[in-house]
Amino acid sequence: MAKVIFTIICLAVASTAHAKSSIFKCTKDQKIVFSQQSCPEEFRQHKIEYQLGITTETDSDKRITTQDPLQALLNKKTISKERLLQLLDSEVYRLRQENSYYEILRASELQKLERNRYWQKREKTDPQYLESVDEMNQHFDQLVKANAGAIDVLIARKHLIEKEAAKTN
Repeated sequence: MAKVIFTIICLAVASTAHAKSSIFKCTKDQKIVFSQQSCPEEFRQHKIEYQLGITTETDSDKRITTQDPLQALLNKKTISKERLLQLLDSEVYRLRQENSYYEILRASELQKLERNRYWQKREKTDPQYLESVDEMNQHFDQLVKANAGAIDVLIARKHLIEKEAAKTN
């Protein structure tokens, strides 16, 4: 029974970790913790790999050092300027797409609120309806504003990199 539960947990954790094909089972006394990073020194470590529907568990007390992907991108020695510019452009595009998606969600939420108002036989000037519309708009405005700020930072960084590239050429 414990093996079945363990397998289900492994499959659930592995399916949520799409970016990594392995997780770590950290054991200390009777305590078991699952992690996507290497276990601390005081824990015993088992590496669990999931590939093509097969789960493999190996005892690997050898520590694996993981590098933060953002640090790898920002480190100019590990990525070319052309690739960095391409990644910046793709992230700006993704954030703009996300803002478009937020606007679609906003319209959908507004329709939902409108239906609720209609079926509850309230007027468009009802304070509770207006408050919920304002609350929904504030939520989506914050999300769009955060993305717009990130887009501005990324574009400024892109222009800085382009200036540096122009100076060196």
